[in-house]
Amino acid sequence: MAYTNDKPILNAGRTCWRIEEAERLAFLVDGAAYFSALRQALLKARRSILILGWDIDSRLRLVRDEQDDGYPIELGPFLNAVVKKNRRLRAHVLCWDFAMIYALEREWLPLLKLNWRTHRHLYFRMHDRLPLGASFHQKVVVIDDCLAFVGGIDLSKWRWDTSDHQPHHPQRIDPNGHAYPPFHDVQVMVAGQAATALGELARMHWQQATGKSLKAAAPRRPMDCWPDDHPHDLENVSIGIARTLPPYESMRETRESEQLYLEGIRHARRAIYIENQYLTAQSIGDALAARLKEKDGPEVVLVLPYKTGGWLEQNTMDVLRGRMLKRLRAADYEGRLRIWYPHIPSEDDQSLSLHSKIMVVDDRLLRIGSSNASNRSMGLDTECDLAIESNGEERASAIAAFRNRLLAEHLDCSADDVADAVAKTASLIGGIESLRKSGRSLYEMDESLDPDLDAALPRSELLDPERPMDAERLVGHLIGQEEERRSAGQQLLIGSMLLLGLIFLAAAWHWTPLGQWLNMRTLTAAVEMLRQEPLSPLLVIAAFILTGFLVMPVTLLIMACAWVFGPVTGFVYALGGAFASAISTYAVGHLAGRHIIRRLTNTRINRISRYLGRQGLLTIIMARMIPVAPFTIINMVAGASHIRFRAFALGTLIGMTPGTLAIVIIITHLEKAIETPKPANLVMVSLVISMIALAVLALRRLLLRRVRKHQEQEHAAD
Repeated sequence: MAYTNDKPILNAGRTCWRIEEAERLAFLVDGAAYFSALRQALLKARRSILILGWDIDSRLRLVRDEQDDGYPIELGPFLNAVVKKNRRLRAHVLCWDFAMIYALEREWLPLLKLNWRTHRHLYFRMHDRLPLGASFHQKVVVIDDCLAFVGGIDLSKWRWDTSDHQPHHPQRIDPNGHAYPPFHDVQVMVAGQAATALGELARMHWQQATGKSLKAAAPRRPMDCWPDDHPHDLENVSIGIARTLPPYESMRETRESEQLYLEGIRHARRAIYIENQYLTAQSIGDALAARLKEKDGPEVVLVLPYKTGGWLEQNTMDVLRGRMLKRLRAADYEGRLRIWYPHIPSEDDQSLSLHSKIMVVDDRLLRIGSSNASNRSMGLDTECDLAIESNGEERASAIAAFRNRLLAEHLDCSADDVADAVAKTASLIGGIESLRKSGRSLYEMDESLDPDLDAALPRSELLDPERPMDAERLVGHLIGQEEERRSAGQQLLIGSMLLLGLIFLAAAWHWTPLGQWLNMRTLTAAVEMLRQEPLSPLLVIAAFILTGFLVMPVTLLIMACAWVFGPVTGFVYALGGAFASAISTYAVGHLAGRHIIRRLTNTRINRISRYLGRQGLLTIIMARMIPVAPFTIINMVAGASHIRFRAFALGTLIGMTPGTLAIVIIITHLEKAIETPKPANLVMVSLVISMIALAVLALRRLLLRRVRKHQEQEHAAD
């Protein structure tokens, strides 16, 4: 169906950055299809390879059971071999300098692996020139400026899968040989001027991240880059490129991805199909609610994962999503909303890990990209989406066919079955309902929330912000405003949850694939060996200092000390070791000076440095109890800032003592309390949790007064 009387949804400068032609376009559904096409295309590269990613793992196996082509299977060695074979080829890989919260699931020391062990024409950099809390979330590959891939699939572990999504596929294993659940996502491949524009975008990000400009690749015929014998879905189609760019230094705020979502929802006539990892964006929720309240508005079909990620996401983002779904249910006056999740039946009752970011409006608009339907994807993270708008029957048929293909995968039927069911019922919801069954299918989502968790969880501004937040504003959110402060009981509950989170963290280190050398068992064994030495106290302190310079999570060593040495000695060794590590890395920052630290970190860390210098002792205490940057980075930045050593040392001791004490006591007593629930054991654990929660509450009040005093002084100075 062509929409000749409506204004175009794609509008350069508003809903998209550019509108460019693609000579060919192919939809690549799921990781096996994407990685296979990418590998073939990379082998055709002559001058330039540009890769942008939220996460890139050099150990990713691009092929699993395909015929051997003579090149290495893993991504890092494969890129190295491709570049080594062609002396004129240059490969530039730009990956987000991830927050330490993702250290559990990322490749360790990627800069070491991908710079020091590779060919001189393969360049790897980590992107950290972003606002506080923002991530570089684009997933883009551009080859010779003639072929490009864009979508939601990272070149990372846990991404490969076939569209069959077998419950236990023998090839669906990570680099450590561990199996992971079925995974679904989509990438799109384009050739022509659209790829040239994406090459320009990639070079812009490289320059922002590194300060160095890259020359455009010499022009090539788009078909020379296309993977051999790979089918395409469309020819000579206009592509809208939509971005999210947060305001940072000279980069202006860009919210094209958000506007594309909103305009697509506003123009819908019959049906809106959204398949997304998250659904927490307030602007998108408002737009969907408004259409659901209309008497003759469109149907809205939401396909979401049953649960996201690990326990942290499930207890934060899933709660925010539940709040959004309750809002949409309340707005659904006419019964035109359906919320489903894909289910894969198996003995362990798996649901599909859905990671895609797709919206289809009628048969008019299709968007595929990296932007989740979350607040942060609308204005905080860096995103890139591609969109196709129908202006004729061919494109309309291709858009509808793609949507039907996705639904067929989830419903375990054919795309023709979906097309026939939708046509027969004259309804997208009706067609899906007629095909739903037991077993592998789409199941109704239950958005009910745990009332205690819902009440304790902060508002979305902190967990899912849509705009950058500076250090002072972040502290303001953490300590809260006077008129919005919770009751003492609620604050104690939150403090207890934060402390109990340490136990879940210990479990994550045990069950998460972290590599063979960095886990609780290995560290405990190492500490146990140190215990046998006559100089064990000095050796333990030396281990803390060494791991501090390696930027390893200090929490792990504290846990290991508690496990091996017991509560008293473990606490003394852990606190002494952490303090020695902090002083050592502080000294490095002080000796290196502000200029070198600025080059090693970024402007975001420099803003934290200035904030540390102004706030002094109390901010160091807060940074230890509620870190806003990795342990080692805070130490080095503090050393290079104006903060006095005395304030740093005292703040570190005061700030780390409660957390270290809590970890040691809980590690040494909780297991005993669970196995043998004697009153003394239970009281001890409860007492520690209560004491730490009260300490945090007192600190919040103290810091609130200090911040207000500081603000009054600044206001008076102005």
